[in-house]
Amino acid sequence: MTKLTINKAVEMALPDPFLGRHLIDGEWIEGAETFTRISPSHDTVVSVSAKGDETTTEAAITAARRAFDRGDWSRISAKERSAVLLKVADLIEANVERIAVQETLESGKPISQSRGEVSGAADLWRYAASLARTSHGDSHNSLGADMLGVVVKDPIGVVSIITPWNFPFWILSQKLPFALAAGCTVVVKPSEVTPSSTVMLGELLIAAGLPSGVCNIVLGHGQPVGSLMSTHKDVDMVTFTGSTAVGKMITEASAGTLKKVALELGGKNPQVIMPDADLENAADAVTFGVYFNVGQCCNSSSRIIVHEDIAEDFVARVVALSRLVKFGDPMDPDTQVGAIVTADHQRKIDSYVQQAVAAGAKLELGGGALPVEGLGSQFYQPTVVSNVTPDMAIAREEVFGPVLSVLTFRTLEEAIALTNDSEYGLSAGIWCNDIHTCLEYARRAEAGTVWTNTWMDGYPELAFGGVKESGQGREIGRYGYDEFLEVKSLVMRVGRDSRAPWVEASA
Repeated sequence: MTKLTINKAVEMALPDPFLGRHLIDGEWIEGAETFTRISPSHDTVVSVSAKGDETTTEAAITAARRAFDRGDWSRISAKERSAVLLKVADLIEANVERIAVQETLESGKPISQSRGEVSGAADLWRYAASLARTSHGDSHNSLGADMLGVVVKDPIGVVSIITPWNFPFWILSQKLPFALAAGCTVVVKPSEVTPSSTVMLGELLIAAGLPSGVCNIVLGHGQPVGSLMSTHKDVDMVTFTGSTAVGKMITEASAGTLKKVALELGGKNPQVIMPDADLENAADAVTFGVYFNVGQCCNSSSRIIVHEDIAEDFVARVVALSRLVKFGDPMDPDTQVGAIVTADHQRKIDSYVQQAVAAGAKLELGGGALPVEGLGSQFYQPTVVSNVTPDMAIAREEVFGPVLSVLTFRTLEEAIALTNDSEYGLSAGIWCNDIHTCLEYARRAEAGTVWTNTWMDGYPELAFGGVKESGQGREIGRYGYDEFLEVKSLVMRVGRDSRAPWVEASA
């Protein structure tokens, strides 16, 4: 173990590097090759993982296909599936600290946020278990005295699940338990940047009694693992969370087999601040929205649209709060904002800021690397950029860092136009004490989620997803569960000799 001083009072022993393996047909498989992950904050190797190839991926897909066709998961009772999911939820809660520490070391997010992410994910598993027990189709007994129609919902089949690095455990839990609840079998590929918490979850699935082959895990890169998972003829559906560019590639790659594709992609999410808003509460929510998870969040409120009459006051409030946010060592429980995931990504973040300033934007706060004593250089200052115009890249593209862009408006019409003037449509929000204004904005904003007088509150019951280039399909909630089901109509003639012959008998 490596001992690191995280502040003057605390010294913590980091665990030895986690050894990640593939899970195929219930067996842990070593890789002929491996790849390593170096902590973005502590500059030490924190995981060594098996590196998947086409052979490994093919074996995982074959195992999932065989398990589905065998029916020892897809055709058992929903009660039995639900019982396994509930056991997984209990095991997650019993292993929060182990999983959270590893996720923090790999991602750079604060340990307090990792703990919240992992413990909160247990509720997604429990909710998915409840959907398994309550799912049903429809019956139609109004088709005539001799006919009965029944609509049933069948599991879609084998599902490829491809997850990102920023919320590796949470986003997997937005997909996997719902696919399993529906009766599907799966192949999972986590990001090569944060693979370990997915492997840890695989251990819990085995302990909970999930049959062999139902969930298979392949570690590695998009090429060749993710590519084969998206194109293979034995895969019936792909669900992916990540960048819009990669989402488009997956859609194109999967077209050859016409498999279903569900995508949760990028966002450029606005919060509109009206003059009559609770400015203190709104400023705190904006500060949270832009710095949570180091701003590396698809739901980050990376742009605010503030009424001209209050813009100067409101920006000053956000800047003052930004100065109070605790940036630093992710392993320190008091830290609120940790490290940027890679050095390349930090350079990308900074390039957006510098380009905006060169184009006439005003740097209100930050705008550069943040030195953290005793740690690496992958930290970025809390940054607020005002005088931003809608044509600037910082206002239109996903910066994915602790950077806030400030635009202004004069009328509600203008605020709505600025909201919708985007290729993205994941989420949006408005702060206003007039319920009529809130409702008009919510109905006209082109986004999958609209918050009024709050930001980023979510529940397992409520579907999540985007419009336009923020994706297609939904996750969590009953709508998210239904993504993993196929609808089948059964048309049954029940009367004896009630069908009139089509061919007349010869005289």
